[in-house]
Amino acid sequence: MRQVRYVVLYESGPDVLELAPVHMAAHTTHYEDFAARGLLVAIGTFEQPEVNGSMCVLTTREAAEEFAAADPFVVHGVVRSYRVLAWTNVLA
Repeated sequence: MRQVRYVVLYESGPDVLELAPVHMAAHTTHYEDFAARGLLVAIGTFEQPEVNGSMCVLTTREAAEEFAAADPFVVHGVVRSYRVLAWTNVLA
């Protein structure tokens, strides 16, 4: 059975290495809340996140949009931009 999830792709801001540690506690609280509500199923960085960014996977488009818009990393410029894409997990 195919399962649709929503991936948020983050492009790192120019000061990601300096700003991420400053806002990490708030970012962690933010993603832990979404995970506890069963909306966030995966989150993490790619290798060399300053170049390749990061991503997270959420259960609905609404949750993905809400997550990204309120994420302290987005609000404080750790993330330059983001986009939300529907993703079909064909193995689910």
